[in-house]
Amino acid sequence: MASRWASLLLLLVWTAGCGSQSVISDPKNVQMLHGNETTEITFWHTYNDKETWLLDQELIPAFERENPAIRVRSINLANNNELKNNLIVRASSNRGPDVVRMDISWVPEFSCKGLLEPLNGFSGFENIQNTLHRKTMSVGFYQNQYYSLPLNLYTTALIFNRELLERAGYSEPPGTMEEVLELARKQRYTIGLGGLEAWDTLPYLYSLGGAFMNGDFSKASGFLNSKETIRAVEQLASLYRDGQIDISVLINNVDNWAGVRSGELLMTDEAPWFYGLLNPADLDRALQQSLPVPFPRSNGLASIIGGENLVIMKGNKKRDEAWAFMKWMTGKDAQLVMSRAGLIPTNREAVDALTVGRESYLNAYLESMNNTFLRPPVKNWSKIDEVYTMYLRKIFLGELTVKDGLDQAASEIDDLLVHF
Repeated sequence: MASRWASLLLLLVWTAGCGSQSVISDPKNVQMLHGNETTEITFWHTYNDKETWLLDQELIPAFERENPAIRVRSINLANNNELKNNLIVRASSNRGPDVVRMDISWVPEFSCKGLLEPLNGFSGFENIQNTLHRKTMSVGFYQNQYYSLPLNLYTTALIFNRELLERAGYSEPPGTMEEVLELARKQRYTIGLGGLEAWDTLPYLYSLGGAFMNGDFSKASGFLNSKETIRAVEQLASLYRDGQIDISVLINNVDNWAGVRSGELLMTDEAPWFYGLLNPADLDRALQQSLPVPFPRSNGLASIIGGENLVIMKGNKKRDEAWAFMKWMTGKDAQLVMSRAGLIPTNREAVDALTVGRESYLNAYLESMNNTFLRPPVKNWSKIDEVYTMYLRKIFLGELTVKDGLDQAASEIDDLLVHF
């Protein structure tokens, strides 16, 4: 099965038009269908333009044909803290949308706050549960109840500039992160690190032998401030101070992908859609300029896993209809349709149906999926990430030593884990 989850990473992105017109011109005016009264459910999501086109033009119409008593109103929103806070306020007063495609890092917090409907009691839950990706299924588990269904997955890979590698005498990138950093230092190459948040930096720390928390996500002390993690952060902070990690880690407005293509950067890390959004001619040029590879392993996992899960908001009065839509969206056929936009299926039957050629750049992402870790699925992850990022920033700017910064970060994170 591991090879299939490694084959999971996509069928990718050659796809489907753009635009995001809803297939329901005015769903509120639709009262009857085939003589039966219809129920409208509202679906909030954060799909991009390609994904929204497939949702509105193919998936929703197909679902409505199979479920003629249900209409789906699709609402596309930006994935940011404003959306998160809006959902918290609405769910707290039972005014939330019916179904939400939610970032997996938000699910534990919503579950613990009682803002989601438990799914265990719905018809067919166990059968569906057994067909879906287990690691991301676990993020919605709280006090013996499941509160979400995993909908799609993604990860990142390292992307190197081919010409810079060749100048340094490499036909392919070094096999360890230590060697990658040494190559950059020796050749005076620059690395494009996208930010200091956990999503951006934890794969580097893990590849360098560091850690973040213990196995049950109950303690950061002894892991985030271990000697291995201190050494990993020291290497990154030193390169930053020497001007060999791009300033984008602090200002977050530099296009690292363009920097790799142009040869300004030796390397960055990105998700597969940065290739998939290119037209065929530009994709060929990009593959001549760049080379994607998995994050190198040290003594454990190295690639971070992200994605979105489907949830039913608290107080929903249309739970059966919402559940029917969630089941359908996590089914094989719907998942295969959305894989055409580069989204990784969570349904195992859909994974089994995918094929990717050996020559494809996607193989780097496929290999990465066998080596993934979750951001800690804890209720206060947002605050923990803020603390982690704040102390990394202080370390990179030289306001704190690496040891002092990580000691303080670990202590504050421990307190958040216990008392939040």
